[in-house]
Amino acid sequence: MTEETENSSPLIDPAVIAINLGLNTQEDKPAKMDSATRKSTPDKGGFIWGTGRRKSSVARVRIKPGEGKLIVNKRELDKYFQRVQDVNIVYAPLKAANVEKSFDIFVNVKGGGTTGQSGAIRLGIARALVNYDETMLALLRDGGHLTRDGRMVERKKPGKPGARKSFQFSKR
Repeated sequence: MTEETENSSPLIDPAVIAINLGLNTQEDKPAKMDSATRKSTPDKGGFIWGTGRRKSSVARVRIKPGEGKLIVNKRELDKYFQRVQDVNIVYAPLKAANVEKSFDIFVNVKGGGTTGQSGAIRLGIARALVNYDETMLALLRDGGHLTRDGRMVERKKPGKPGARKSFQFSKR
């Protein structure tokens, strides 16, 4: 078979091939916006938003250029989280992007415990930073700050006292 006969089959419409391959056959249609060229614009208050989730916690994060204050549920971060490791988790994406004192961050978080909430805030801050400036994407992705931790509590199975716990086995 020659190359001409392979490409020009009478059974296949070239327009269908173009649609399946994602080619733009009509020039008057606007092309879809690529996510790399998309720039998130601030809302009325000048905030950029990011949402983070971890276990059963959900964090809504708003960032705005400022002097570096971090408020969680209308309290300072150190007053909200008692454990140092939770505070370090929240600051991790800011340290990775080297912008600890560049943004004012306001967080509303609900659900779950302190570890889940700190993980949700971390993801929300990282997403908001990427929405603010696309150049931070590689830094935050390499540090693992943009990956949602999908681990959840395992469900209880029927006939058992817990998810994996069993009653004592009796041979006789």
